[in-house]
Amino acid sequence: MKIRLYLLFLLFTTFVFAQQKQVVTSIDTIKNKIGAEFKLSIKTTVDTSSKVIFPKLKNFGALEVIQSYPIDTVKMDGRYELVKKYGLTQFDSGRYVIPSIKIFINSKPFMTDSLLVEVANVKVDTLKQKMFDIKNIAPADNSIGNWWKYLLILALIIGIGAFIYWYIKKHQKKKLEEEIFKTPIEKATSLLNNLEKKELWQKGEVKAYYSELTDIARNYIEEAIEIPAMESTTSELIQGLKAASVKKKMTVSQETIENLERVLKQADLVKFAKSKPLDFEITEDRNKIQKAILTLDSSIPVEVPVEEDTLLNEAQRQKQIQIQLRKKRKKRIVLTISSIAFILVATTTFFIVLKGFDFVKDNIFGNASKELLEGEWIKSEYGNPGIIIETPKVLKRVDLTKTLPKDGMALIKEMQSFAYGTIQDNFYIMISTLKYKKEGEIDLAKSMDGALQSLESKGAKNMIVKQEDFETKEGIKGLKAYGTFSKINSATQSSTKLYYEALLFSQEGGLQQIIIFHEEGDDYANQISERVLSSVELKQLSK
Repeated sequence: MKIRLYLLFLLFTTFVFAQQKQVVTSIDTIKNKIGAEFKLSIKTTVDTSSKVIFPKLKNFGALEVIQSYPIDTVKMDGRYELVKKYGLTQFDSGRYVIPSIKIFINSKPFMTDSLLVEVANVKVDTLKQKMFDIKNIAPADNSIGNWWKYLLILALIIGIGAFIYWYIKKHQKKKLEEEIFKTPIEKATSLLNNLEKKELWQKGEVKAYYSELTDIARNYIEEAIEIPAMESTTSELIQGLKAASVKKKMTVSQETIENLERVLKQADLVKFAKSKPLDFEITEDRNKIQKAILTLDSSIPVEVPVEEDTLLNEAQRQKQIQIQLRKKRKKRIVLTISSIAFILVATTTFFIVLKGFDFVKDNIFGNASKELLEGEWIKSEYGNPGIIIETPKVLKRVDLTKTLPKDGMALIKEMQSFAYGTIQDNFYIMISTLKYKKEGEIDLAKSMDGALQSLESKGAKNMIVKQEDFETKEGIKGLKAYGTFSKINSATQSSTKLYYEALLFSQEGGLQQIIIFHEEGDDYANQISERVLSSVELKQLSK
């Protein structure tokens, strides 16, 4: 009996040990602030053919799931290590239990470990932390992705211009083709061939087919025999044709006139009475029209021109055609450019009326400060004592030791400076940190005077200085100077007015300095400056 109990206990502990090793539960921290994220990790190692199902939960006990991270998969020695992470949070202080949950591996349940976490209140010291009024609701930043709107407007303008060009070209080409036919019969024959290529009646457009077919016949009769065929009814046209054939001594058979009249009446029935001829009838009507036109053309008396006059007229005709082609091409280009210019002016005017001139200038023609503000910002630490700050661009190390007086450099043990832009630009950020050889209290007012004098030595003119105390969000106090100065462009001798802000913080044996200046009245630069200064975090001096 003792042996059996021992074996049973051994099997049970082996099973429990295997189950515990199958699923491993961990958390990144057991103490956190209200609203902060706990990252719960569940890890298991399985065969490559195993199927693992992690639960989709909105809550782990009293903790809320704010994010379910993708499963990390690592292949090791023919097996997979799967790690599933959940982001949890709680907005009330206290101690909370993360309960066990089921993980299914090949449809078999495995339980995770339960964990105890603590959520603490955030301490607020109203004596050190400044209190501010509640800000108004700010519109959401919709700058990301706006580029597609301008691309769409550009594509629309190009599309409209291309359509106008195509439309003008098509209609002028059609008109020009009508003008360059040598004789009415040549024009009528060409139009009949083009009509057949369109295959209108084969597509069910019988009315359009008969309308164009009879227009070709009427237009030929009007041009060749010189009677008002286009405005006449069928009966009026036939009567006018009979009278013209007698007057012009044309040898036209009665059959030709009857065939023409029959087709014209058939066309009237199709157009006005919705008649639907059969396919073979349509083909016969087309042949009758073509035969009638050819017969009429052959019956018109021909005047034989003098050969020299014929050659001269042909040369003049070709010359006129080339002149017309050049004129029409030039007119088409001018009209297209004018249309696009009108669309551009109308679109720009619309946006100016709707959004204002500054919006059009900044979004269509571009604004360097706006691009900085809406770009990807970088948060980094610079110098010693360290300054953690967020800037629109990475600040690059610069050497300012050569610009300082020798007696001042004799007191400095270490100096590090980082900047974006140059002193001659319209936007400039500079950070400097100093370690002095001797520790002691630093006079911020004198240090600020030295920093401003350095700006003046580099070209700042007519400097206006205002000073006030400054305090970071962590409650560290410093000195702020702000105002304006003028910068002279040495090439053009023009003057630009700039707005500057300078911050100084002191530590025992260390100094931290931030200077920003930009063109006065630049709203985007003002927003950059506010964002930069509100992000300032200071570190203690490291030995």
